[in-house]
Amino acid sequence: MSAELSGVLIIKKADGMTSHDVVNRIRRLYQTKRVGHTGTLDPMATGVLVVLIGRAAKAAEYLSSDQKTYRARLRLGLTTDSEDITGNVLTTSNAIPSQEALADVLPQFRGRILQIPPMYSALKVNGHKLVDLARKGITVERQARPIEIFALTAEATERADEYSLTVTCSGGTYIRTLCADIGSALGCGGCMAALERTETSGFSIERAHTLEELEALSDDERAHLLIDTEALFADLPSLILPPFFERLCRGGCEIYLKKLKSSTAYPVGTRLRLAGEECGFFALGEVGEYEEGIAVKAIKTFFPQ
Repeated sequence: MSAELSGVLIIKKADGMTSHDVVNRIRRLYQTKRVGHTGTLDPMATGVLVVLIGRAAKAAEYLSSDQKTYRARLRLGLTTDSEDITGNVLTTSNAIPSQEALADVLPQFRGRILQIPPMYSALKVNGHKLVDLARKGITVERQARPIEIFALTAEATERADEYSLTVTCSGGTYIRTLCADIGSALGCGGCMAALERTETSGFSIERAHTLEELEALSDDERAHLLIDTEALFADLPSLILPPFFERLCRGGCEIYLKKLKSSTAYPVGTRLRLAGEECGFFALGEVGEYEEGIAVKAIKTFFPQ
C-alpha cells in the first residue's frame, strides 16, 4: 500500500469500543501509524467517527467545533454519577412526567445555553482529567461552558420512561449532561440510555463503514473508500492561486489579495481552501492584516510539492 495514502474515512463505530480502539484497527488495515480522528465517542456510543489517515491527520485541530447530530435515549426517573446508564445509581423515581411535560421544558434547552461538563469527561482541571478524579470519588467545581443546541426534538418509545431525542448541537456539547439536565428540569431526574452520532463534519451515517466491512475488503478496495482531505473544509471558500503565488504560499509567504485577479474581498479571519491551478487543494489558509494590506497565508499545508 502506498506510503502517500491519505484521506478521510467515515467509520460506523460499534458499542463497547473506544475511539482509540478504532484508530488502532485502522492503523493495521491501512498499514500506517498516521491515523487520527475527530470528535471522540464514548465506548457506549455508536455511529459516525471521522478517521483521518496520512496527511489528513493534520486537520484534526481545525475541526473540533463542527456541528454534530445525535440520536439519544433519555431515561427518566434515574440519575447516575456518570449521567448515563453505565454509572452508579444515585436516585430513582417512579413519578415519570408525561410527554406533554417533556415538550414544555425542551425550549429552555434550545439555542445558546450554558452547560457544566460532567465529571466523567476527559477535560482537565489543574492538570488532572476529570474522569480520573471521578473514579477516585473526587468531585471538583467545573465552570459552565457556552454551547448551542440548534435543534432538539423528542419522540415516545416503547418504554414509558424513555424518549428518543434528536439533537443537533455545537462541538463540545455533552449529550449525557443534556439528558441529566432535562431530567432535573422535569423534577424526576434523568440519564442517557443510548447514544448514536448520525452526522458530524458534514458526513452522515449513510456514508459510514463498519470495521467488519473494511476487513472484508482488499487493500485497493479500502484505499478507494478514502475521501479527499479537502472535503473536511467543504464549507469554506476556495481560492485558486496562479503558479507564482502558489510557490510563494508554499514557501510560507503571505499572498496579498490585491495582487490576485480575484475581486472577492474576504474579511480578516476568514479561512480558505487554498488550491493551485494544476495541483488542486494543498493547504488551509487564513486571511489576515499585514504590513502592506489584507493577505492570505497558509496555516496548515497538507500536500507539499
